[in-house]
Amino acid sequence: MGAFIELQNITHRYGEMTVVEDTTLELNKGEVFSLLGPSGCGKTTLLRILAGFLTPEKGRVLVDGRDITALPPDRRPINTVFQNYALFPHLTVRENIAFGLVVAKRPKAEIAREVDRMLDLIQLHEHAGKRPGQISGGQKQRVAIARALINRPQLLLLDEPLAALDLKLRQRMLIELDNIHDEVGITFLYVTHDQGEAMSLSDRVAVMNRGRLEQTGTPAEIYEAPRSRFVAEFIGDTNLIPAKVAAIGTDQYLGLDTDRLGEVIYDIDEVRATGTRLLAWKDRELPDRAPVVLSLRPEKIAISRQPPARMHEHNAVRGTVEDLIYLGSRTQYRVRVGAETLVVWQQHGRFLLDTKPITWREEVWLSWHADDGYLIVEGGNGR
Repeated sequence: MGAFIELQNITHRYGEMTVVEDTTLELNKGEVFSLLGPSGCGKTTLLRILAGFLTPEKGRVLVDGRDITALPPDRRPINTVFQNYALFPHLTVRENIAFGLVVAKRPKAEIAREVDRMLDLIQLHEHAGKRPGQISGGQKQRVAIARALINRPQLLLLDEPLAALDLKLRQRMLIELDNIHDEVGITFLYVTHDQGEAMSLSDRVAVMNRGRLEQTGTPAEIYEAPRSRFVAEFIGDTNLIPAKVAAIGTDQYLGLDTDRLGEVIYDIDEVRATGTRLLAWKDRELPDRAPVVLSLRPEKIAISRQPPARMHEHNAVRGTVEDLIYLGSRTQYRVRVGAETLVVWQQHGRFLLDTKPITWREEVWLSWHADDGYLIVEGGNGR
């Protein structure tokens, strides 16, 4: 059984500039799939090709095995929700939602029934008689979603749908979008440059950069196992430490030679070693002296004033606090370690005023389990 939505080898240019290059993407039926990337990476172009607003120079678009590449937008089983809502200002909420069925000349009783169903779904019955100028931004977005869903499309495209909303409203709308998806069960393609939105809403995420897909996977796969420097840096915060592979003779772990962190302590196989070698999880075979980058997320690193007790399969380094930012639930530290400055997050699990916090210019120890870093192969694409 094939994928429900397929973009096959899509290439598109604007003049001399290639915005999407030989891109293949598959969406499963009923999933929430996010296209994530910076402005200009090609994600909105892919969405417009799927919607039928653009015809690709090369490649095909298939829905449930049917080639729809040449079909106009109004003949595709696809609807789009835009960033600016695109509601008709002179129509009421009810009339905006009903618009697609009115154009399709459906019976009045059916239109009334379906509009009531949508108003129930978006919980806006009490605002049905208002015009868009009389309701909030979040309510407008819900009306736009209801208008797109009333024709029962097989695929809903959401183009930066929350970009115009403030932070608290975006967070609430993400929950509402998730609830709406659970109710209707159709496939959602969500286009965004916001990592938090994509990670919290999606079953799978595709990260785009310069017209190409860098990596596709679940949010956890993208975050924990980035396959390129771009993905590691774009998805959340990370520390990137250049090194070279140095075999240490174990099946589970390998060594990384680096002169960037000064003196390193690591524990393995009942041995505590000191030098310039890190201990890293061996998730694949790599040749000796292969150049790699260790991606180490800030929340994976423990920070303390005292040298850490001996801990099997851990690394430890010593550094000096250069800067710190108190963020309520955690403190973010920037710690100078050798030639690197590492970002560390200390979560506040206990009442902070009961302890003396680590502060600026203090000497500290940083430690992490060898499994908590992920190796990116320099000049390659991860695995």
